[in-house]
Amino acid sequence: MSQLDPHYVNPKLVELYDPTCGWSADRDFYLSLAGPSRQRILDLGCGTGLLCDAYAARNHDVTGVDPAASMLDVARRKPHGKDVEWVQSSAQTYRSEKRFDLIIMTGHAFQVLLGDDDVLAAFATMQLHLSPDGFAAFESRNPAIDWKSKWDYDMDLESRGNLVRMTSRFLAMKDDRLSFELRYEFPDETLVSPSVLRFLSRRDIEERLVASGLQLENVFGDWDAQPFDEASSHEMIFIARAARA
Repeated sequence: MSQLDPHYVNPKLVELYDPTCGWSADRDFYLSLAGPSRQRILDLGCGTGLLCDAYAARNHDVTGVDPAASMLDVARRKPHGKDVEWVQSSAQTYRSEKRFDLIIMTGHAFQVLLGDDDVLAAFATMQLHLSPDGFAAFESRNPAIDWKSKWDYDMDLESRGNLVRMTSRFLAMKDDRLSFELRYEFPDETLVSPSVLRFLSRRDIEERLVASGLQLENVFGDWDAQPFDEASSHEMIFIARAARA
């Protein structure tokens, strides 16, 4: 398992994860993918378990997988945390006898997979664990967009009664990898979390899906399920199923 960024593993930073990455339109989209009847759902890279908790609240059979123990500690404390199976594992190495009706990878977690081996291994996990009629959904940012101009921002947060200043700063874009850092200014210390994300094209992702035994069913360009437009869509939201023999 590769080394995780500090904001995924440092408990002091993990506490700030939900305030900075709370419920949003993408969660509504993924929640809507599960039908009204009880389904078996796998969340790869579940983080603090926001979606897992929402699925469990609707009586679905949910498994949340994440490599960061600190994230899972927060997830277990969610209102329906006791109703979710939590597993500490990477998406690449997770294995179970279960087969799932819906497999998701959200929050741009796909872009943390920096090597082709990691991408293929994560897709292999999806392919292996899909039920015959199940499907997988995940998203990646469109590399055609000028992300450098959109990456820098500042945010004031509260943690245990203290004000925390968080800043995001773009560092570099080299080939298909964007590097940035998150800086957290606490009253008593400043913590920095460097990160790298990979920006694959739609074609690159589709080729790797096919190589992994998955079949692309649809690509949306936003959370309203509008068609993907390479020139203007910020998101590439993939829906895939196991390829039929």
